[in-house]
Amino acid sequence: MAAEILKNYINGTWVTPEGVDCLDVENPSTGGTIARVPLSGEADVEAAVCAAREAFPAWRDTPVSRRASYFYPLLDLLRENEERLVRTLVAEMGKSIPDAQAEMKRMTENIQVACGMPILQQGDKAVGSAAGIDGEVIRLPLGVFGLIAPFNFPAMVPFWFVPYALATGNTYIVKPSELVPCTMHVITELIDRIGLPPGVFNMIHGGQTAGQAMLGNPGIKGISFVGSSRVCRKVATRCAETNKRCQAMGSAKNHLVVMPDANMDEAVRNMITSCFGCAGQRCMAASAIVCVGEMVEKEVLARLVPAARDVVVADPLDPAVADQPVVVGPVISREAKERILGLIEDGLSEGATLALDGRDIAPPNPGGHYIGPTVLTDVRPGMKVHRTEIFGPVIVVLKVDSLEEAIAVVNEHEYGNGASIYTRSGYYARRFKLETEAGMIGINVGIPAPVAYLPFGGMKSSQFADIKTQGKAAVNFFTEDKIVTERYWPEEF
Repeated sequence: MAAEILKNYINGTWVTPEGVDCLDVENPSTGGTIARVPLSGEADVEAAVCAAREAFPAWRDTPVSRRASYFYPLLDLLRENEERLVRTLVAEMGKSIPDAQAEMKRMTENIQVACGMPILQQGDKAVGSAAGIDGEVIRLPLGVFGLIAPFNFPAMVPFWFVPYALATGNTYIVKPSELVPCTMHVITELIDRIGLPPGVFNMIHGGQTAGQAMLGNPGIKGISFVGSSRVCRKVATRCAETNKRCQAMGSAKNHLVVMPDANMDEAVRNMITSCFGCAGQRCMAASAIVCVGEMVEKEVLARLVPAARDVVVADPLDPAVADQPVVVGPVISREAKERILGLIEDGLSEGATLALDGRDIAPPNPGGHYIGPTVLTDVRPGMKVHRTEIFGPVIVVLKVDSLEEAIAVVNEHEYGNGASIYTRSGYYARRFKLETEAGMIGINVGIPAPVAYLPFGGMKSSQFADIKTQGKAAVNFFTEDKIVTERYWPEEF
């Protein structure tokens, strides 16, 4: 049976783009085709922008409590359809079922936070800011916003933005990654059932052409993007040229610093989940372990390598692995696998040592794109495998002599998304959280991703934006502060 050709969702209607090519959507676990996605063009984007612009005035003027009320039935529908969504996500992206379930949980948490928009969007008032004069700050929506989404979190990442944009009174266009369009397609089917006015929410399938059209369209007031820092620079530059607001969340090289006083049992268990969950394809995955002292390095490797060797590599939809705490599924594509293998070779050529080689594992499915957990030791700061976001189940281990050196390794790196320390010492922990140049810090936490009502975002070249996402921070991105200075004289009747 021929694979389904997906449709765009514009102005409350499912639309088949005309005159465009389609791309096969691959199951990376098997290599099979699960759908076909249209590569929409500039005309399709323009149609979505026109619909969103037309819907904006009435949506802006809808009371904020009413705007937020649409999310309650959406939460119910998402929960009722969680199994379908999870299996769709796993089939097109390749992460494990528990990882997909965790992604769904964080997605719904962001919707729940946005339901508080009647509080979050409140302004400020200064009565008596001068003699007989009051000052006020009101937060108003701007118009049409858009998202160019990544492949690795097809459910969660769009909901870093969508609920906040809509609840603040803006209209929205989502472009899912062409590699994983099916999850957002199913979510849009559910959004279609909650009764939003036509044009308030729109979805466009496509690749680079559609993304470029969104960046260049003057009717879009702001763009959110999640991807590599290389592309973030281009997105941020293009947004500046077209006077758009921009949130561009980029690459990462998240470090785990292990102090001599760390609880090694818990630290290594934590590392396995952090480093190898989602096959390392997440911006918060730890990919560099910094051991403070030779004895720490020896103990970490003595525990980490056997534990990593025991991690199951499998098709995540195989019922035989349903109860496994960590399952390494495939990386997203053949091209991604080849890139990761090339980086491992680069590390070896620079003098790194393979403590665990995951390159030659027997693939669970012949057509899948699998790499087993891989550990590189004898890595020095500045080596390519340390500088580069590998985005796969590959970790590098470095050794330093002090906390000061460990912090320097983190701070001298180009990226500053997340960083964690394993220690029992409040002194070490305090220094680390104050001195380390990373946007998200963990203390005995391997994945320091904040909960939905706290901001999410990095520093340095991990974020090309002044405003982070999630919670009240997102409100600041989607609203314009308007400052009102007002005075009234007595009326004479």
